[in-house]
Amino acid sequence: MPPRKKKKAEPKSRGLTATEVRAAEPSRAAATLSEQIEEDGGAPLAAYRDPLGGHWQVLAALPIESVDPTPFQRDLSEAHVKRLTAVLEALGRFLDPIIAVRTPEGRYWTPNGNHRLASLRALGAKSIVALVLPETDIAYKILALNTEKAHNLREKALEVIRMARDLAPRGDQTEKDYALEFEEPAYLTLGCCYEKNGRFAGGAYHALLKRLDAFSERPLSKALAMREERAAVLLELDEAVAAAMAALKERGFESPYLRPFVIARINPIRFHKGDPPEFDATIAKMLASAKKFKAEGVKPEQLARAGGPSEE
Repeated sequence: MPPRKKKKAEPKSRGLTATEVRAAEPSRAAATLSEQIEEDGGAPLAAYRDPLGGHWQVLAALPIESVDPTPFQRDLSEAHVKRLTAVLEALGRFLDPIIAVRTPEGRYWTPNGNHRLASLRALGAKSIVALVLPETDIAYKILALNTEKAHNLREKALEVIRMARDLAPRGDQTEKDYALEFEEPAYLTLGCCYEKNGRFAGGAYHALLKRLDAFSERPLSKALAMREERAAVLLELDEAVAAAMAALKERGFESPYLRPFVIARINPIRFHKGDPPEFDATIAKMLASAKKFKAEGVKPEQLARAGGPSEE
């Protein structure tokens, strides 16, 4: 049966009108946040409700020294900061406010404005304009919507595993409870791999993990131990795959697709249908096959037909 198409929303059927966005009295949370911003040396500019969900937020100017990126997001791209800094300097205007949440210590975390923040600092700015949200937990959800600079797989996986480590001490929530924030269970396993080996070829295993991995229903603190175990096995598998690649190179095979070719040859679930295969059993089979890989059985035309994902 073909999937049912999602019904298109009727025009102007949801959210607030323009005048409702600017309500007369802000909520208690928004009013308190405005007072805290002033106490922290900032300047609240306006409190209003967002037009889609009606949530209160405060547009404010913040002292630039009080703003930090969330500690669990990806690292800065120096090249992107350099380009952005040049554009801002040429324009002489900062027109794209960052999003921020206030911490109990009076600091302001931005989940989506790290590069803009770094560029303003490079230009010697004294303050930055931010959309400050009363709900601190929204910082974790906004990372999933961050399009300031496209993530590569390594950046995304590291961001997700750092987020999981930051959230783990906060209660008994499970990976499944944070499905929106984490996006894919594979990112958690790959993130552990990248922590141990920054040059890990995660792109070659991503499609496989998307079929094998699932969000755990155990508390995050216990699930993280499971992720470490899975990462250790995956790294061991990659060492065996690298040995098979070396054997192929000794026989004169040269191709950018050597790793995907070897992985495809040892993958026992290429044609699997039905329920998702079990992670540990599948990786164990692949590891055993990789260790027994026979480079002399590979023909040049087989490799010539091979293609695969980028190593990153």
